[in-house]
Amino acid sequence: MSMQLMLIIWAALTACFLALLAYRGTLTRYEEDQLFLSDSNTVEKTEQMEIVRKVNRLQPMLRVLGGAAGLATAGIIGVYVYSAWQALTH
Repeated sequence: MSMQLMLIIWAALTACFLALLAYRGTLTRYEEDQLFLSDSNTVEKTEQMEIVRKVNRLQPMLRVLGGAAGLATAGIIGVYVYSAWQALTH
């Protein structure tokens, strides 16, 4: 696999990962931890539960994309170190 292709894959994975992080940040920007003790705040409680549901749904995708971007980074570094090692020994 060529270095250019690896860099393109890494850039795509990292861009998707950062986009999901930004989206999660916009979801939770103005939210605070709240404890609803009465039923009078049902609208706020429903909105809060919807935000928590969206954030929980994003979490597995963030883990997968973050891990894949990390593995791609390690792969690129490994290929670079290997090629530098080969250039030094030959």
